Order: sequence, then structure tokens, then C-alpha cells
Amino acid sequence: MATLTDVSLLRPAPSLLPFSKPSPRPHIHRPLKLRCSIAEGRTRSPSTIDGGELATVDCVIVGGGISGLCIAQALATKHRDVASNVIVTEAKDRVGGNITTVERDGYLWEEGPNSFQPSDPMLTMVVDSGLKDDLVLGDPNAPRFVLWDGMLRPVPSKPTDLPFFDLMSIGGKLRAGFGAVGIRPPPPGHEESVEEFVRRNLGDEVFERLIEPFCSGVYAGDPSKLSMKAAFGKVWKLEQNGGSIIGGTFKAIQEKNKALKPTRDPRLPKPKGQTVGSFRKGLSMLPEAISTSLGSKVKLSWKLSSITNGLLNPLSPAAANALSKFCYPPVAAVTISYPKEAIRTECLIDGELKGFGQLHPRSQGVETLGTIYSSSLFPNRAPPGRVLLLNYIGGATNPGILSKTEGELVEAVDHDLRKMLINPTAKDPLALGVRVWPQAIPQFLVGHLDLLETANSALKDSGYDGLFLGGNYVSGVALGRCVEGAYEVAAGVKDFLSQYAYI
Repeated sequence: MATLTDVSLLRPAPSLLPFSKPSPRPHIHRPLKLRCSIAEGRTRSPSTIDGGELATVDCVIVGGGISGLCIAQALATKHRDVASNVIVTEAKDRVGGNITTVERDGYLWEEGPNSFQPSDPMLTMVVDSGLKDDLVLGDPNAPRFVLWDGMLRPVPSKPTDLPFFDLMSIGGKLRAGFGAVGIRPPPPGHEESVEEFVRRNLGDEVFERLIEPFCSGVYAGDPSKLSMKAAFGKVWKLEQNGGSIIGGTFKAIQEKNKALKPTRDPRLPKPKGQTVGSFRKGLSMLPEAISTSLGSKVKLSWKLSSITNGLLNPLSPAAANALSKFCYPPVAAVTISYPKEAIRTECLIDGELKGFGQLHPRSQGVETLGTIYSSSLFPNRAPPGRVLLLNYIGGATNPGILSKTEGELVEAVDHDLRKMLINPTAKDPLALGVRVWPQAIPQFLVGHLDLLETANSALKDSGYDGLFLGGNYVSGVALGRCVEGAYEVAAGVKDFLSQYAYI
């Protein structure tokens, strides 16, 4: 039988749990109760936390995915003075959430997120977790490709590429240029989808040949339904602040030059160019390192079952209703390998498959969303003479993948790749892993930010001032944005504890 544990929270304990604003008179404090169920078959006593049946904690974080772990790590490294006692509860028997690295038979591959943008917050988390020496960065000059009219065409990586790349026509480039400087229809006065914003500002070709496949690759989403403001807020703000994308860019540069430049942490690596990062033994190294650093603060096989406190009502139905409207379409990660000679000659650069990978617009007659050249991107991902490819299939426009077998998914991906990357006569690929995520990536649809605000407001109105929502549905779907969002949540927790800390 599963066992239940009560944890008395004798201080206001915000994070991913709801706690009301504490009384300003410490001696009239009512302790909050967190009830967790412990997975059956555990040998460790579920009734103790660090040796006692009741424990005083500053913050409880529900969920040991990358967001929850990074919030805990940020509190431990940046705000230990106000949040020295933190626990992370995870329902599964492992940390990391969707980050799943597999190593077998000389191959190393990812079945969830594949890489991250090495922003300073991300690098800070890497260094604080002791992984600086394990960091690996991709080639900043690695080309990215988009399938168009049966050919893999390089995407421009710098301004000097714009006049010469053949993914767009001259007319399409001119339309994009005029729109970027403001010669285009005005904003419509309502929240635009990604498709509406891009077609209006940059034209049809930019949308159909660049942004639509990018949305498929990042969100596995439908750009006709994704919100520009929510999904690509930085670009949306450029037009809002500067009257056009170029005007907003110039204004942002001017403001950045006027602002005082913060001193960069000298411990951080200095990536060259636009690149992506991972670790020597894959992305799983990060959650595992953070969990090791936090030690006994991480509680595995703990599942939140109830929260009680004398006068508190159950969690806000209005907040629960808002959060339930978020959509997570299915995505499958299909990892396969071919011998190097299976790659088409026209796809080789100096005799090698080089690049980050390729994206496939929905209009091009292929089912696979995109393919990452894993063995080209990072070292030691495949045995000599082999090419490792990570393929994503499914998404908002293709939920039918849930009805397919693993063999059918591999067959679909192989069929697609033989249209542009793999020789049609090549032998069947070696299928290494097929991971189907039934609810994969949150969709930042039109109205997403309103739903999030409704949930936060409802919780606050219900008295749960110390509850902080965090995760990819809040911060953004990219791994790096989850880490940046974790620092933001940790700062909010610090402010809350500082304001209401008992003396």
C-alpha cells in the first residue's frame, strides 16, 4: 500500500505549491500541510525528511524536470540567505523530465530535447552545476537546411548571405525587405497568429519557406494558431516599440548602448558565433549534476496528492480551468543510423555530412518535421563510418502518429529521407530508438498569455500568494528558456520570502 507523508511548512513556502500569505503576526501562524504519496515498493522510509517526521522548509518545488531542478539550484546558488531549506519532489524514480539521453553500442542520442542555446543564464547553470569541462558546442558555421522543391537549400546565417541564398526568389526578398522597414499593412488591432504577423510584415515566401518549417521544428505547431506575441515575443515587441521590425531593432540597439553593461561572470565560457550546446555524455548530465548537488533535497517517487490548511479552500477551480486549456500535441523522436555511403553525394560538404540539420515545410509532401545531424553536430555520437540522425514526426498538424507502431514510424521517416538526403537504393537504417511523447510540447496559441494571467490572478485572488507557476508552458519551450525562467521564478520566490520572512 502506498504511504502518505505530511510535511508541516512552518514558513511561507512558495514555488510550485499554493501557500497563502502568512499572518504578519508570527505567533498566530497556522502551519500548512503538504501531503505526498510515496510510490509502492520503496525501501526508504517515506515518513521522514532528513531524519524527522515533520520538517520546516522554505520552499517546496513540485516536479524534478529541468525547470524544477534549476529553480532549486538557482535558490541554492543565488538566494541561499532567504531560501536555505528547499526540497524538490518528483513523482518518477528519476529526475530530468523529458530530457532523455541513451547510450548503447557506440551510439549516444537524445529522445527529448536535443541541445540548447548557450546564453549566459544557461552557461551560469552549467558552471554552477560543475559541468563546465563537459560542455560541448556545435560548429557556429554549421549550415541549416530547408527542403524546398525537392532540394535541401541552406538558410542564410549572416546578412551577407541574404542576396545569394536560393531558398527565396528576388521578389520574395524584396517584399521581406520593404516589410521589415515598415512598408506593409498596419497591425490589425487584435492578437495575431504567427502566420498573420509574418505574412503581413515579411510576405508569403518568408512565412512558407522559413517561418512555417521553423514553427514545426521548434513547437511542432501550427503557425496559423500559434500566437506571435506568446511564441516569438521578442520579434513581436520590435514592431510594437519601433513601428517596424527594423525600426524596433535599431531602437533596441540604441537602448542597449545607453544602458550600463553588467559585468559578465568571468567563469563563463565564451561561445563563438551562433551555436548550440550539449554535454560530453548528453543533456542528461545537467539534471543529474543538479540532483547530485542538491543531494537529499531531491525526493524521488513522491507524488503530490493534497494540500490542506485550516481555513484554505481547495485550489482555485478558475485557475485549474485556465491551465487545462493548454494544448500538448504528440511528437515522436525517431533515432536511426546509416552508413556514411548512404548519404547522397550532393548533400556532402568536403566528403562529409556537415550541418545542424534540416527542416521540412508541410507543403513539401513529407511527414517528418525535421532531422538533426546528431553525429555531425557533437562529437562521439556514433561509431566511425556511421551517421546518426534524430528525426521528429507528429505535432499539431499530425496527431495521428499515436496510432502508428514504432516500425511504421521508422518506415515513414526512412521513406521521407530517401526523397532528399539518403540514396534511394541504400540499405534499411539501423533503428536505435523510437520515443513517442503523447503530450510533448505546449502550444503557445492565440490567447495563451491571457490564460496564464487568468490562472495567476485566480490563484492570487484565492489567497495563494506564495504559489509560483513555472515550466516550459510559462517561460518558453526551449531548454535554455526553461533555465532562464527558473532564475526568474527563483527571484520571485526570494522576494516573497524576504517580504514575509519571520523574524
